[in-house]
Amino acid sequence: MTPAEAAAAARPRVEGEREQEILEATLDVLADVGYDRLTMDAVASAARASKATLYRRWETKASLVLEAVLSQKGPIGEAPETGSLRGDLIASYCGHGGLTDARSLAVFGSVITALTRDAEFAEGFRELFVGPKVEATRVLFERAEVRGEIRDDLDLDIVGPALAAIVMHRQFFLGQPATTESITKVIDQVILPAVLRPSTPKDKS
Repeated sequence: MTPAEAAAAARPRVEGEREQEILEATLDVLADVGYDRLTMDAVASAARASKATLYRRWETKASLVLEAVLSQKGPIGEAPETGSLRGDLIASYCGHGGLTDARSLAVFGSVITALTRDAEFAEGFRELFVGPKVEATRVLFERAEVRGEIRDDLDLDIVGPALAAIVMHRQFFLGQPATTESITKVIDQVILPAVLRPSTPKDKS
C-alpha cells in the first residue's frame, strides 16, 4: 500500500449501500476475469470509486474478494428438516444458494486457483464460507443418524462433503451443469446407497 493509500485507510470506512455496491462490482469483476487477474484498480473502476476508497475498507485484494463472496451467499439459516435424509439433501443443495445456483457456482469457479496460491484468501474462504456449509450438511446426517436412517459406522467427515464434491467435479471438470435432476440422481445412486441402513426404504417425496 502506498503512503497515500495508507492515509486514506485511516479515514472513516465506506459502509452501507456504497459498501454493497463495491462488493457487487467485485463479484462482477471476479466473474469476468477470475481471482488471479482481479485488481483493486479494476474493482474501483467498475464501482466508480477511487482505489483509496477501497483501501479505507479493505487492506488487501484477498479481504475484499472474501467479503464479496460471503455477501452473496446470505446468512446460514436452519438446516432444512423434511423428515428424511433424501428430502433434506434435495432441499439444501437445490435452489438459491445451493449447487443449482448459477451465480454461486460461477463465483466458486473463479476463486479455485486462489485456494492454492493465496494463503490469506484460502484460510478465510475455508473458515468462513466452506466451514459453515460443511457443518450444515453434517447436521443433516446427524439428524438422519438419530432417526436411524443411516449406518452407525459412517465417517461423516468423509460422507458429508461427498455430494458437493461429486456435483462440482461434474460441473467444472466434466462440463455437466448442476441441475435439480442431476443432483437428485447423485443422491439416489451414490449417496443414499452408501449411507442408508439396508432395511431403510428411500423417501421418494
